[in-house]
Amino acid sequence: MMAADQTVHGVPPSLSAKVVGSFAYLTVRDRLPTILTKVIDTIHRNKNKFFEEYGEEGIQAEKQTIGLLSKMRNELQTDKPVIPLTDSLQDAECWNQYLQKHQELHGDQESVSWFKSPWLYVECYMYRRIHEALWLNPPISDYDVFNEGKTQSFFESQQAVMTICTHLEGVNSNIENLSKNQLFEHFDKLLQVSLWGNKCDLSISAGQDNSQKTSPIDSLVSLQPLILVNDSNRVWSTLISAQTHARSEKTTVRVDIVLDNAGFELVTDLVLADFLVSSGLAHEVHFHGKSIPWFVSDVTAHDFQWTIQQTMAANHKCMSKIGYQWKSHLKDGVWSYHDHPFWTQPHEFCDMAADAPDLYANLQGADLVLFKGDLNYRKLVGDRDWDHTVGFGTALQGFGPAPLCSLRTLKANVQVGLQPGQAEKLTSLEPDWMTCGKYAVIQFYSSKAEQKD
Repeated sequence: MMAADQTVHGVPPSLSAKVVGSFAYLTVRDRLPTILTKVIDTIHRNKNKFFEEYGEEGIQAEKQTIGLLSKMRNELQTDKPVIPLTDSLQDAECWNQYLQKHQELHGDQESVSWFKSPWLYVECYMYRRIHEALWLNPPISDYDVFNEGKTQSFFESQQAVMTICTHLEGVNSNIENLSKNQLFEHFDKLLQVSLWGNKCDLSISAGQDNSQKTSPIDSLVSLQPLILVNDSNRVWSTLISAQTHARSEKTTVRVDIVLDNAGFELVTDLVLADFLVSSGLAHEVHFHGKSIPWFVSDVTAHDFQWTIQQTMAANHKCMSKIGYQWKSHLKDGVWSYHDHPFWTQPHEFCDMAADAPDLYANLQGADLVLFKGDLNYRKLVGDRDWDHTVGFGTALQGFGPAPLCSLRTLKANVQVGLQPGQAEKLTSLEPDWMTCGKYAVIQFYSSKAEQKD
């Protein structure tokens, strides 16, 4: 299944590089080739490592992988047709069917190509082709070309990580004595820390340094006016309602976090999740990451475990203590990590119920789902040319497995749910407000709430 690419029943067309000068166009023309070049350079720089580990076979794999990636870069830059995947991984058939459906929508007039097809699709496709190039060349199939950048981002944000862990330790030590209002204040603060952690996105900076250098807590007051939609009260109400219901029914409250970036952002997500369980607002947290390296800095299972290990091993009392607490949450089943092939496919989330019914059913078990970051937002609203005043619920096009909230700093030119005139005012002040990463939203939707309204 997939949403059609033209305006149907009020659904606007997908953003694409067809529009010369648009953010999608500049991304496909400039940023994606830059990322591919960095991937090729990273593989080439590690040639000696591959030789030491695998001998001549490693060198051959390096050459052949670079050959495939250079070919893709050329296809991208010359707007060649998108080609089917040739690996035998479990999602290859799904990707190829998606391509076939796009071709049917295009008809015989033109091929599905890098500049003419939906931006969301071709950007996801590039990362899947990077994975294919490596997978077709054992013994380096499992090499994460983005690992260096992710670990560097984590280590360069150490001061901010220490600050936030110290803050969490202070909150946790007194958590049982907090009034409901004080609890909300801490929740609101840590929700915003997790929101602004999303500024650290290596795919937007094309792999340049993006680490968090300043104290995230001290910055919150100055960042407050930059939150264009702030539904944190509605998120809080959802948690309180779930908690009340759980007490009366003797059940548990579950919060799911659909992760975005590794590095500092992941730490902010773990800190928020720790607060949720320590405060009793949630009894379990399910984290959802990516099953393959994705969009330069997205969290994989390895990144998730590595970050907790590094926090435990830190030469900083609060940080290490918090790290051991996180390990204990995982061991006790209070936290769990999950991935699913759907997260690394090009589908809009409104396709999930049809194309990944198992994942949709799983999310229905949550009392609240937090979607982190820009790519998740683009998939939530279909990466379409929506009017800015269209309601978030409308743009979700029927997606709503559970009450959900997007925590996103804006880095792509799609944004819904604004007040009339708000976008125009922003454009007059700052023409690139949707793509500069300066502004953010805490945007909530619940089908139950809509029915009550």
